[in-house]
Amino acid sequence: MADINTRISDFVWKNLNEKHITGKKDPFWESLVNTGTELWLDTGDMEEAESNWSAEMSALTTNNTLLNNEIQKGIYDVFISEAKSIVRDLPQEDRVKEIAFILNARHGLRLAQKFGGLVSVELHTDTAHDIKAIQYYGRRFHELCPEQFIVKVPITAEGLIGARMLKDSGIKVNVTLGFSARQNVLVTRVVRPDYVNVFLGRIGAYMINNKLGDGTGAGEKAVVASQNWVTGLSAENPWQTRQIAASLRNYNQLDLLAGIDVFTMPPKVAASGRKELSGKFVSRTHENYDVNLFDTAKEAHIENFWEVDKKILKLSERLAAKIPSKGSELIAAAHEEGCEDLFPLLTKEEKTFLASDGKIPVHSRWQKKISEGKTSPDTLLTLAGLASFNADQVMLDQRIKGIIE
Repeated sequence: MADINTRISDFVWKNLNEKHITGKKDPFWESLVNTGTELWLDTGDMEEAESNWSAEMSALTTNNTLLNNEIQKGIYDVFISEAKSIVRDLPQEDRVKEIAFILNARHGLRLAQKFGGLVSVELHTDTAHDIKAIQYYGRRFHELCPEQFIVKVPITAEGLIGARMLKDSGIKVNVTLGFSARQNVLVTRVVRPDYVNVFLGRIGAYMINNKLGDGTGAGEKAVVASQNWVTGLSAENPWQTRQIAASLRNYNQLDLLAGIDVFTMPPKVAASGRKELSGKFVSRTHENYDVNLFDTAKEAHIENFWEVDKKILKLSERLAAKIPSKGSELIAAAHEEGCEDLFPLLTKEEKTFLASDGKIPVHSRWQKKISEGKTSPDTLLTLAGLASFNADQVMLDQRIKGIIE
């Protein structure tokens, strides 16, 4: 594979000549940066990114969904066809996966070259439970662009182990699909990553869609709680982990979460904030946002988004002292420490539910297991997010197959 990897690397870089743009300084964004927040655009659309880019922004982030959106425009169809000859000797499944990697890498390099900042690149969803594949593709991303690429790895048992191995190899890691402070305490202690996430919009959506509350303040409360835990843990460690308020949904969150380490902002949110807000930002990292829960939220364990109990801390210490070599061993340790709800054992039917429900699980399906401590809303959102990414990855893979077969 060494020879083909070299040819793929050469192909990915071939004729790459994006014109670099220099963002203009903007007092609005400067005020937000002065609270301690890094500004990342959450898009794979080159034109959309360019129209919102400013000197205060430092990175862009993509994922399986955003990349698929670009691929489905047809802008890479010729590129896919040209890549066919390089991977022709591989089995069909590997050919598709390699071209998906090529596309992700190429698009990431275009963003890196054009904007000059960091770029978060996402692994193929097939690697989510495969430690060797996480290492293999993570290292290849890093070798292509070591100064700018950050490798995104999802919160799975194998993902935590693979991400730790990448981090120990000196590779920038962003552990993604996090939704709670307790998840990020575990990730920070065990993986020691560069970045962790709280996708706050889906927390509110989970409450609203399932009639558990009006959603107000829930995502913000989870982000602030996670930030304070991550900051505290990083202060004790020789490494620093930074908290991402991931994929802001409303421009008001620019103000409500000012001071959080990193914002990832869809361009529409950035543009709306620039238009509607005063630009007089102050840090909100010690705010305690109120959350309005309905009576239906009884035993729904919504508090798991922002509370961290002793069982999580004990599990974190145990895994930090000695991280297992297999995902099954990590899951067993979590169950032994009373944290089964972080890594639940799901039936085939339950996995089907997650795939069919989309990004927001149907709470009524899971109420019994949640009340019994066998799963949790934050875990369900992580699993649903991965299933949603997988659906987009399948669409991307199908387009590749349609061109190379």
